[in-house]
Amino acid sequence: MHELTGRTLQQLTVLDGSQYTVVPGSRASLKCLSTVVEAACLAALDLAEAVADNPLNAVGFAGEPLLDDAARQDRNARARSRLTDILADAAHQLDVCATGCHYTVSGITRDLMSHPQHMPPLPQLTRGQYTALEKIAQGGARFWRSLRGGRETVRAGDGSTIHSKPFHVLAKNRLVRVQERDSSLGGQDVTVTAAGWLVLDTQGSTRTPAAAPARTVSSAASTAGRRR
Repeated sequence: MHELTGRTLQQLTVLDGSQYTVVPGSRASLKCLSTVVEAACLAALDLAEAVADNPLNAVGFAGEPLLDDAARQDRNARARSRLTDILADAAHQLDVCATGCHYTVSGITRDLMSHPQHMPPLPQLTRGQYTALEKIAQGGARFWRSLRGGRETVRAGDGSTIHSKPFHVLAKNRLVRVQERDSSLGGQDVTVTAAGWLVLDTQGSTRTPAAAPARTVSSAASTAGRRR
């Protein structure tokens, strides 16, 4: 929770000091992200309270009366109810974080598309690179690097493999982010950045294949006539 709070606060600080603040409507997105920081802090507070309220079954000071089984069970039952409420509120605050992040990204994308003069320079992706980015956006991805030989593997959320070449293009242009982990055994989460969402929104229409033109009645009739 503290890591979530720190990262969210860092992103808010970066946005607040960026050129995005001159884009009309940017204040609403920054305000939304600030509520994410607040919710993350409240979730961390809930977990801290849960640790403090946990009735540890250790021996007390010398001379203190020992609790019998009935008293211990009663104490644990009261604590269990309290801990259930605390953890439920922590889960709610994390839901608020997820919703706030979604609204923030959507707001930034909407603001920049409404005012393209403030749009940052974005790379033009090939079809393969766009498809890889789209897969990551739909279901996430995980990244592995073997300890021997440095072999890299990227798998999308649907289990399909994403080729390393387009993936590295996305990472180099900061369209995706690889979450740092202490151990690489379980893989590293890969998520789409705000710039990546902009690319998906702005270049999506160019990736849709054009429909084949409908044949007119006259051309169809003339073709049928030739076949006779």
